[in-house]
Amino acid sequence: ARRVIHLETPLIFVATVFILSLIITNDPVLSLYHVLAGGLVFGAVFMATDYVTTPITRTGKMIFAFGCGLITTLIRFYGSYPEGVSFSILLMNILSPYIEKWTAPKALGGKKA
Repeated sequence: ARRVIHLETPLIFVATVFILSLIITNDPVLSLYHVLAGGLVFGAVFMATDYVTTPITRTGKMIFAFGCGLITTLIRFYGSYPEGVSFSILLMNILSPYIEKWTAPKALGGKKA
């Protein structure tokens, strides 16, 4: 309503977890369970869209959300910790300055790095 967050971050985060868990389990019901169980939706909407610690660019937000979903799925399926949402967001927050640097738009007429 206030247009503070962009919807692509939570949508890409949740869709990445759903698609990767569908690839791993080959069961759509279990994949839906992985989306709805735990703090995935809460973390995707309220924690991953924090405008202080996430990238500013739109492409950076998409990379951030995909990375969060990938790390969450890896922790849930191959780690010994059942959740992983908060860890994935923290790890991607560490990478946020690098993502911002990689996806920063170049100034018109600027030098290529």
